[in-house]
Amino acid sequence: MENNAAKEMANNFIDMLRDKFGEKVTDFVIYNSYDGERGTTFSIRFEAYKYFILIMNYDRGRFGCSISYGTEGILLESSQKWYDTANFENYFKDLKEQIELRIPDKFLKANGWI
Repeated sequence: MENNAAKEMANNFIDMLRDKFGEKVTDFVIYNSYDGERGTTFSIRFEAYKYFILIMNYDRGRFGCSISYGTEGILLESSQKWYDTANFENYFKDLKEQIELRIPDKFLKANGWI
């Protein structure tokens, strides 16, 4: 199955992450990408703040991000859940708050992030 649309969407999302977070996000890997009769899906694995591994999942219009925690994940809440109607300014603001709440201030200060 051709999955150019899924990879293009994933790359667009990576570009938005890099634009909003700069050097705070690195090591992007796109996987589980599919674009076909059942819709478009993909996942992006990346490192945030040199502290967490995050997984962003997109599944037929719905998207979200979680902290990778072994075989499980810790969902990072946001008011934005549907890609077509999302306000990405709000989404990235929510994501930044949810990530930084879980990182010690001393670590954020040492890296010049607060």
